[in-house]
Amino acid sequence: MIKVGITGQPGFIGTHLANFLKTKSNDFILIPFEDRYFESNIVLKDFAVQCDVIVHLAALNRHNDPQVIYQTNIELVQKLIDVLEESNHRPLVIFSSSTQEEKDNVYGKSKKRGRELFINWADKNDAKFTGLIIPNVFGPFGNPFYNSVVATFCHQLIHNETPKIEVDNQLKLIYVSELVERIAEIIKEQKISEGYHINHTSEIKVSQILTLLKYYHLYYYNHGFIPELDTSFKLNLFNTFCCYIDTKDFYPVNLISHYDERGSFTEIIKLLSGGQISFSITKPGITRGNHFHTRKFERFTVIKGKANIQLRRIGTDEILNFEISGKKPAYVDMPIWYTHNITNIGNDDLFTIFWINEQYDPSEPDTYFEKV
Repeated sequence: MIKVGITGQPGFIGTHLANFLKTKSNDFILIPFEDRYFESNIVLKDFAVQCDVIVHLAALNRHNDPQVIYQTNIELVQKLIDVLEESNHRPLVIFSSSTQEEKDNVYGKSKKRGRELFINWADKNDAKFTGLIIPNVFGPFGNPFYNSVVATFCHQLIHNETPKIEVDNQLKLIYVSELVERIAEIIKEQKISEGYHINHTSEIKVSQILTLLKYYHLYYYNHGFIPELDTSFKLNLFNTFCCYIDTKDFYPVNLISHYDERGSFTEIIKLLSGGQISFSITKPGITRGNHFHTRKFERFTVIKGKANIQLRRIGTDEILNFEISGKKPAYVDMPIWYTHNITNIGNDDLFTIFWINEQYDPSEPDTYFEKV
């Protein structure tokens, strides 16, 4: 198995890469990293010598003083090079640079210079190095006003702010899950390249992104419709949007029931997309689930009995509990990268209807078991 360390592991791409590698535990061992390691030469060296591969993601993207961006990013590169030379350790170093290298800005210049420093280190020490040239990245849990315009727009729409388009550029994008899968392949292949261009997977104007996000906000966030998700980009953008909803406050969403002499009628899901609907009968005291998905979007609706639904975002400790009952029908959605379960906490059978955006494929189930 390959021992992999990720500098900047708590960051946007680092978090996704670490989570992905953990799902591939037969191939990779993740060496823990914290940002404070850069404050101590001894601690950073101890981290580095444990690694077969170091993915250097740690960097500063934005700051009021552009020189701070440049100096910080170069210092982080140099500190890592110093401990590798002191320890005479030669792991494969994978450095995340950016297509910003092509532009005349301080961040791009710092990334280009950092890549050059690693190339010099590799040549001098007969070591292995790969410099990744990465396009714009978007996905769940990115920081608004920092990581991407997608993150900013999602945050603004959820918080009833008005997004503004500064320049309606044509963006070349890659979804963060697609990126980390490609990085994992490079690690396994031990691919060596001074400047390896990661291909973008979608190309779209900023205004078109905002139009789609407004569509999700109107139909899904305000009215509960599952939007049309007929391309991988739309699904990835929708999953990203959903991760900016305050899950704790938004769920459970109460359904409207219509009663007459025959009984009641309740609309569960209004579909603007396909998928699969199923139901379960769960005996008292039984728990189902304790797994998470990385691309599937899922809804649980209790129609009879009493249930406790638990969610926990992977990599965090906070457990969210939602008690719902068929006496007041409600649903809870399962965001990607949230492990989840449902427990019958009543005395009678629990009836639950499940909807998921794609049909079950046993050859690629996208289901990873982890206790909430």
